[in-house]
Amino acid sequence: MFQRLPKLPIAVLLACSVGLHWSFLQSLAWTRMLVDNLATTSFSTALQRTFDGKHPCALCNAIAQGRKSEKKSDRLLSLKKFEALSPALAMHLSPPASFPRISTLDALLAAIPQAPPKPPPRAA
Repeated sequence: MFQRLPKLPIAVLLACSVGLHWSFLQSLAWTRMLVDNLATTSFSTALQRTFDGKHPCALCNAIAQGRKSEKKSDRLLSLKKFEALSPALAMHLSPPASFPRISTLDALLAAIPQAPPKPPPRAA
């Protein structure tokens, strides 16, 4: 259990970064609205009144405002230009003037060992 404990805050932060907190709050608001509507009306009427969108509760209105303000701040953030490097620090790479050439295939094969060492090495 204690091994999973550090992963919980990471999972919560990831969920909040993709907007799952609004879905969680909205489901809580709908549950509360359904319970409140069931106290005064039948199940079908309470279900219809909860999800029709014409009778939002105070929490639903707050969630809608929060989503709108979050979308506005996302638009403002996307307009900013981020530069990793300034043009003065840009690097220019160029290939070398010449590459070393191997004259013969024999020279290449001479560099490769022919047989494994004897006796075989033992595992530690």
